[in-house]
Amino acid sequence: MIEHLAITTDDGTCPARVLRPDGDGRWPGVLLYMDGIGMRPAVAALAEHLASAGYVVLLPDVFYRAGAYTAPDPKQLFASEDARKAHFARFSSPTFMADAMRDTRAYLAHLAGRTDVRDGKQLGVVGYCMGGRLALSAAGTFPEHVAAAAAYHPGGVATDAPDSPHLLAPKIRARVYVGGAMEDQSFPDEQKQRLEQALTAANVDHVIETYPARHGWVPSDTPVHDAAQAERHWQTLLALFRATIG
Repeated sequence: MIEHLAITTDDGTCPARVLRPDGDGRWPGVLLYMDGIGMRPAVAALAEHLASAGYVVLLPDVFYRAGAYTAPDPKQLFASEDARKAHFARFSSPTFMADAMRDTRAYLAHLAGRTDVRDGKQLGVVGYCMGGRLALSAAGTFPEHVAAAAAYHPGGVATDAPDSPHLLAPKIRARVYVGGAMEDQSFPDEQKQRLEQALTAANVDHVIETYPARHGWVPSDTPVHDAAQAERHWQTLLALFRATIG
């Protein structure tokens, strides 16, 4: 079942979708952050798959501040460095992370207030690419609500930036799973080590793995999509959520 809605944030109105199992009931709630390409059918399919496994999934369009847009064809975007730079320049800003976390308060409040969500104080978050960075930041920013956080082929999660998610490790109470890509400039080995050290020092229950796949392998429409490793991602994600939010 798909519900289209608009979530009121501090800065405007964010288009979003809620996908959940058919029928009446109450299920665990999950916030799914899209990747940096944008809202499109392949991302909605991820939310649909997760909903079919027994979750109420909120999928917000985190690029709503930029106004109406059409997500580019991932194959064309991956093939052109100029196209990638232009795309990400439109949707990035120095305040992106802070803005996104303010929005996340509204997203989590929506999930917590739904009658079909079983426990609004024990939610899961998952994100892909840019969304992986948001998922880890949400775990550290809203530890009272996020019980599980997963990031797949994330980027920029352990950098020198003042808003790097690894700096929030001492605040994280969630169980964390990170699935990195191989030979990924946005999440190289030194960042993996930095993230590992930060989570370990903070006593965060976590797993960091590197998949034999390229950055962006999960969504079905990318040129680096890897069906076998995408299936492995589902296995690890659902195992994480079953062990934490049910």
